[in-house]
Amino acid sequence: MTSEQTKTFDLSASFKAYDVRGIVGESITAEIVEAVGAAFVDVLELEGQTILVGGDMRPSSPEFAKAFADGAATRGADVKLLDLISTDELYFACGSLNAAGATFTASHNPAEYNGIKMSKAGAQPISSESGLKEIQALAEQYLNEGSIPAAPARGLIGVHDVLKDYSEYLRQLVDLSGSRPLKVVVDAGNGMAGLTTPAVLGNALLPKLPFEIIPLYFELDGSFPNHPANPLEPENLRDLQAAVIKHGADIGLAFDGDADRCFVIDEKGEPVSPSAVTGMVARREIARAQGQGEATPTIIHNLLTSRAVPELVEYDGGRAVRTRVGHSFIKAVMAEEGAVFGGEHSAHFYFRDFWNADTGMLAAMHVLAALGEQDGPLSELGREYEPYVSSGEINSEIEDKAGAVERVRTDFAAEDITVDTMDGSTFTANDGSFWFNLRPSNTEPFLRLNVEATDRAMMERVRDRVLSNVRR
Repeated sequence: MTSEQTKTFDLSASFKAYDVRGIVGESITAEIVEAVGAAFVDVLELEGQTILVGGDMRPSSPEFAKAFADGAATRGADVKLLDLISTDELYFACGSLNAAGATFTASHNPAEYNGIKMSKAGAQPISSESGLKEIQALAEQYLNEGSIPAAPARGLIGVHDVLKDYSEYLRQLVDLSGSRPLKVVVDAGNGMAGLTTPAVLGNALLPKLPFEIIPLYFELDGSFPNHPANPLEPENLRDLQAAVIKHGADIGLAFDGDADRCFVIDEKGEPVSPSAVTGMVARREIARAQGQGEATPTIIHNLLTSRAVPELVEYDGGRAVRTRVGHSFIKAVMAEEGAVFGGEHSAHFYFRDFWNADTGMLAAMHVLAALGEQDGPLSELGREYEPYVSSGEINSEIEDKAGAVERVRTDFAAEDITVDTMDGSTFTANDGSFWFNLRPSNTEPFLRLNVEATDRAMMERVRDRVLSNVRR
């Protein structure tokens, strides 16, 4: 952002906790991106090293990738342009090539947005606590000074394609060649899964798997002409649900715009919750790690995933570690604990074998493997992992969030309940009949409620009682 009188750049509107996001032509421009590329090299001390730069299908991504590369090269880093990539392809590239990198994407945000996700070598995340604030400050300095100082030797810019290596790597992690034949509908939402699905699950680059892939919206189009690329919103799953029924498919997969998240639909057109997917993948990863001699593999789950997840992990001989919501926390705890897998209620799935980074495609492959190695339908398989009833996230717009939580606390004070404050306030009935979490949004006047109970009647009773206090 600039003030016309002083020409002072302030990038705080677009620099978030974990990435950069803004409106193209306003809070994110080629001039700004070039300065960020230069600051990225300086803050991470990458002069003389190679960095990786890619982007998604948004119209501004190629221009921004080039501008970032120019800024980085000016400060003496060599650049490999990865061209069109999903976000998990960036993590693969940063991990397998042991290089820092950036990709241009605004994930599931509308067409007028773009942004930058940055990573250190080895796919280590960059957040406001690990370099992002410093990159912002130095980029602002370069912009306000009006130029980027040139390093003694300008870096070289070349091109490097990682799609085939990424696809081969994922196929090594999950062998799908022995699956029973499956009919799979994939909704790419005009996002990057339109490129990665044919490469990984189809036969665009590798031998054919026993799947019939039915594509929905595989054309890469950053204007999102069919529906927003945000499968978290139920209305954006309707086309996929209808297509699964129409084609008599075994499973439906929906990816967000940058394809780092995956949502699953069963053969009846019903969603399989991200918690159930977390349980399904956790079971497979525990068994695999135990087969390699790891006695008690660790699984990470955030506090909004179903309590079925830690129960299943412990039943299977693993160790469940609960964490607060947010990918930077999960990735940090994954590394600290040496965890084999981590899952969030928002359909982010993290793998030790993928440099602790999240990848929707690898999670989808595990679900396909679990479905394909047995004869039953996904609706039955999914039920094993969803023994409880959840409300989903319910937002209440309220200014005095602390006051609302206190009213709930007072109302439940006489109950046999444990309250913890790891992330918001989680109220757990000591008889195991229900739990609920109230979390204030940091950015909006919302209080978010999630309830889970042993049956629907109990869930609805608790939900309505909490909301009557919150919305008073």
